[in-house]
Amino acid sequence: LATLERQVFDFLGYQWAPILGNFLHIVLAILGLFGTLQYRPRYVIAFAVWETVWVTWNIFLICLYMDVGDLAKDSDLLTFHLSEHQSWWREHGPGCVRREVPVSGVVGLESHSYVSVVGCAVQYQNIEVMHSALQILLALLGFVYACYVTSAFTEEEDSFDFIGGFDPFPLTMSMTSPTICYS
Repeated sequence: LATLERQVFDFLGYQWAPILGNFLHIVLAILGLFGTLQYRPRYVIAFAVWETVWVTWNIFLICLYMDVGDLAKDSDLLTFHLSEHQSWWREHGPGCVRREVPVSGVVGLESHSYVSVVGCAVQYQNIEVMHSALQILLALLGFVYACYVTSAFTEEEDSFDFIGGFDPFPLTMSMTSPTICYS
């Protein structure tokens, strides 16, 4: 549910890289659930591997929004350089007051304006970091769950006893007098 919520707000902000990542996460979460219900350990292992990729992606997002190194939250990296859109939370965060000032001299169907945002209770980058931190926490729980389910599946496979399959001396052979049958 947290990923679906995040997907909605990434769609509102036209951030295409997170939209694709969220979509893959939803698909692989469904695959992991299917693997759990259908006793398919390979699907659950694929989900566990994806969870490590998902944690890495969310660490990248945290670094991006916190301006770590050469990463900048104001870049158009998350939109694949297709647009100038930013996080939806930038203009619509809790307590934010959005003011549009029209740019003079620009005439056309699309009104261009300067957007000023003031009074935000929580800065948008902090909201995005909290979203990513929650996703990391959930991914770590999902990874532990996937490891547990996979180990439970493999224990079930190892504990199956064939009829006489593990006996060193099968019932058909006698140690004292071997019997030969001719048909």
